[in-house]
Amino acid sequence: MKKAVSIFSSLALMAGVLAGCGPDKETTEPKTSEKNTTTTENGMPPKPEKLVVWEDVKRGVALEPAIKAFEQKYGIKVEYKEVEMATKQRDQLRLDGPAGTGPDVITVPHDQIGQLVTEGLIREINVDQSVLDTFTESSLKAETYNGKLYGLPKAVETPVFIYNKKLMDKAPTTMDELYQFSKDFTKGDKYGFLALWDNFYFAHGIIAGMGGYVFKDNNGTLDPKDIGLNNDGAVKGTEYIQKWYKELFPKGIIGENGGSTMDGLFNEGKVASVMNGPWAFQGMRDAGIDIGVAPMPTLPNGEHVKTFMGVKGWHVSAFSKNPEWATKLIEFLTNEENAKKRFELTKEIPPVKSLINDPLIANDEGAKAVAVQSQYAVPMPNIPEMAEVWGPMATALQLVANQKTEPKKALDEAVKTIKTNIETNHPSK
Repeated sequence: MKKAVSIFSSLALMAGVLAGCGPDKETTEPKTSEKNTTTTENGMPPKPEKLVVWEDVKRGVALEPAIKAFEQKYGIKVEYKEVEMATKQRDQLRLDGPAGTGPDVITVPHDQIGQLVTEGLIREINVDQSVLDTFTESSLKAETYNGKLYGLPKAVETPVFIYNKKLMDKAPTTMDELYQFSKDFTKGDKYGFLALWDNFYFAHGIIAGMGGYVFKDNNGTLDPKDIGLNNDGAVKGTEYIQKWYKELFPKGIIGENGGSTMDGLFNEGKVASVMNGPWAFQGMRDAGIDIGVAPMPTLPNGEHVKTFMGVKGWHVSAFSKNPEWATKLIEFLTNEENAKKRFELTKEIPPVKSLINDPLIANDEGAKAVAVQSQYAVPMPNIPEMAEVWGPMATALQLVANQKTEPKKALDEAVKTIKTNIETNHPSK
C-alpha cells in the first residue's frame, strides 16, 4: 500500500516539475493527416493497414483477445507493445511521437492527463453518447481535462473498508457504528479500526465527504484558484480525523512508516478493520487473514466517504495519423465484453455500469466493493497544480494527528502554502 500511495504522490510531484517545462501558450490540437481527409460511407476515413498500442507491463494477456476480435470485425491489424505505464509511456512518447515511431494508443494514469495535454502529446476524442453511457460518471470525469474528453477508462481503484472476519462479523454501514465498535474493541495492542488519515490520499475521503474539496469543479474544468481545503466542511472533516487519533489510533501509524506499521498489525490479527486499497488484498490473504471487503461506511453527516479514485485509461496519441480509427479501437477495448474479459484475466476493475452487478464482479467481494465505492469517489485532480497540494496537506494532517495544532489553523497554513506555490510554479497564462 505504501508503495501504491508513493506512486501517486511521485507522479503528481513529477507533473509539477514538468509543468515548468511545458509550453506557455494554449495547446492546439494537431492537424489530422491528409491521408484522412476523405471519408468512407460510414463517415470514417479509409482504414489504415495497422494500429499500434502501448499496453502496461504484464497486461498484454488481456489485450490479445480484444485485438483479435477488433481485427476480425474491422480488418485492421493491431500490434501492441508492453511499456511501463506510470512514467515510461509518457516519457517515451515525447521522443517517439515526433519521430513518427510512436503508437496510436497509449494507456496512462488519469492524473497525468493535464500534463500530457499541456505538452501536446494526446488529443481530445469524440465519441457517441451511447459510448459515454457505458461508464460511471466519476470515471469519465477522470478522463476529462478543461471540459474536454481525452480518453476512455479501462480500470479503477479506490480505498475501501477491509475487515478481519474472525474479529468482525460484518462491515458496519455507518462510521458511528464503527466508532462505537472500535471503542469497545480497542484495548492494549488490539484496535477496532485503523486508517492512514495523516496521508492526504486517504484523508481526502473524510474531508471531501464533510464538504471540503481540492479545486472547484466548474462543469468539468478544475479551478486551481478556488481551493476548498480550509472551508467549513474541510475543517469539520479534519476535526473528525483528529478525534480518531486522539481517542483510538496508536501513535505508530503516523508518518513515513505508518503504512507498514498498520499493515503489520492487521496481518498479525491485531486489527479488526482498516481503510486500504485493492493492492493490499493479496498480502492480507497471504498472511492467512480471512478478509471481508465493503464500501466505506457513511459519515456522521449521512454522506459517503468521497475517496480519491485512480483511473487507468486508453488515450489517442496526438501523433497518430489515424485518430478516428484509434478512437474506434479504444471504444472497442473498453466495451462491456472486453472489459469483462480484462477483469477475468487481470482482476482490474472496470468502471462499466452494467458490470457492477454482473455475477463475475458481484460475487467477488473485493471487486464489488471497489466498484460500488468508485461511484462515490472523486478522481484525483489531473491538472499540474495538484503537485503543490500533497506536501502542505501532509504537513497539516500530521500536525493534526499529533494533536500539536488545531485543524483550522493547520489547514489555513496549508492552503496559504499551496496558493503561494501555485502562483510561483504555475503562473497564469
